[in-house]
Amino acid sequence: MINRRDFLVQSAALAAGGCACPFGGACAGSIYEGIPVGVITYSYRSMPVGTYKTLEYVKGSGLSEMEFMCNDLELDAGAPVNKLPWKMSKEELAMVAAWRKTVDIRRFEEVRARYEDAGVKAHIVKFGSIDGKQSDADIEYCFKVARAMGASAITREVPNPKTIPDWEQSGRRLAKFAERYGINIAFHNHLQINATTYDGPLLDWSPRFMINFDIGHYVAANDDDPLALVKKYHDRICSIHIKDRTTKAHGQKNLALGTGDTPLKGLFALMKREGYRFPCDIELEYAIPQGSDAVREVDISRIYCKNSIVG
Repeated sequence: MINRRDFLVQSAALAAGGCACPFGGACAGSIYEGIPVGVITYSYRSMPVGTYKTLEYVKGSGLSEMEFMCNDLELDAGAPVNKLPWKMSKEELAMVAAWRKTVDIRRFEEVRARYEDAGVKAHIVKFGSIDGKQSDADIEYCFKVARAMGASAITREVPNPKTIPDWEQSGRRLAKFAERYGINIAFHNHLQINATTYDGPLLDWSPRFMINFDIGHYVAANDDDPLALVKKYHDRICSIHIKDRTTKAHGQKNLALGTGDTPLKGLFALMKREGYRFPCDIELEYAIPQGSDAVREVDISRIYCKNSIVG
């Protein structure tokens, strides 16, 4: 008897027939019944780092949509250090910071053209460090890059829910840049939010303040229905991170899609029924099985999403 994982792997191989992608994934656009399925490029952190490697990986996973991590994007634009940020020394981080102050923004327009010519669109750029406490120049750099890439939003972590009022001055300052550039700030969650976090003042500070909802992390932290939050804030959700985690009672594990406690099929059914069309970006965080790699696992996740939407 074939198991679910073997079935999806074989489906991926069949879908790849006749495709010239370097990693063999299906290369068709990944918008299914109007729902964009993409990937946050953090998912490929286990793969070799290099200029335009990310483009190969996204195409190899059969995807046409993505949330672009700034370090992957900046490497394509000519950043001077060929490493992941958490592997850089202080000196190397300083080199990248100095490069940001001098790089011609047109380099990012060239990156965008390269990706779009290959059929891949960056709908979001993640600058996790963007904050209203930075200098004007540092904040503007983030927005200029996002604009050059044609992105509609910048993602960053939600402020500490316990002290959100303390962030008001910085938040309102950041909001002015978002409104000036016409680009949203989308707040990402790990385990720190609950059903009432966004009832507070944060979203009231600007119509450009939106939500990047990580449904898997929410399930790992809370016992209520995450789909209720999606319905409640559907007009403020900019995108959703797709992963499958178990509840606290089941160990808060990261698992392959369809094997945890996260109601992913219910999410897609809700989106189809209500006409929600925000991007759903796969974030690979479970352990990659021996003999596989991140490109293949993201492709398997894509197939799960596609089958859940169109099946």
